[in-house]
Amino acid sequence: MTDASQDQAPFALRGRNPDVLTCIANLSNDEVFTPPEFANRMLDTLASAWEKDHGGANLWANKLVRFLDPFTKSGVFLREITSRLTVGLKDEIPDLQKRVDHILTKQVFGIGITELTSLLARRSVYCSKHANGPHSVAKSFKSEQGNIWFKRTEHIWEETKCIFCGAPKTIFDREENLENHAYAFIHTNDIKARIVEIFGGKMQFDVIIGNPPYQMAGGAGGSSDSSIYHLFVEQAMKLVGQQS
Repeated sequence: MTDASQDQAPFALRGRNPDVLTCIANLSNDEVFTPPEFANRMLDTLASAWEKDHGGANLWANKLVRFLDPFTKSGVFLREITSRLTVGLKDEIPDLQKRVDHILTKQVFGIGITELTSLLARRSVYCSKHANGPHSVAKSFKSEQGNIWFKRTEHIWEETKCIFCGAPKTIFDREENLENHAYAFIHTNDIKARIVEIFGGKMQFDVIIGNPPYQMAGGAGGSSDSSIYHLFVEQAMKLVGQQS
């Protein structure tokens, strides 16, 4: 008869369901995945601010509020928003499948920063890299992308640098099969027109939240990197206009 303790793993996982998004490694210094715990702290702060600004209203019980993560990587913000809305809208939309379909098709939107991260985000949010796949928790999408969009965008070169993000041509003028890190959200002079292009119509977002890429390799010349996170913030502010 063997000792039961010898059959157990040397680390304790019994009774736990580990979150895979706490385990994945960052892709690069500028593409850092946000830990779920930190994302939830941000969402707690958001909900408190919303309650204060809207007469005590519960953000997660509002089926009309529309969320955008314009620089989604792991999909953690969209996943946690979906989870909170699924609980908050239980009374208003009692049927679980109808509730989930409403949230994912009408309220939660994302823009992937790379092809890889867009697939990861869809897997996190839809439980499938294809939004319309057989394993997707959403049953109303017609396209594989659903509401988490990605399409390769090209840098616009002026001499040695991109006019939008400052990326050096010597590093990022790449073949189509290589990621060029030309983020769609900041590679435009008209962000509202870009949103129409991405989602097929005019969109008003009540909440824009996420963790944008921080820097561009070699953007400051030579081996020095340049900050680009502020470019995402500026675009988001243009998109929401006077809203907070």
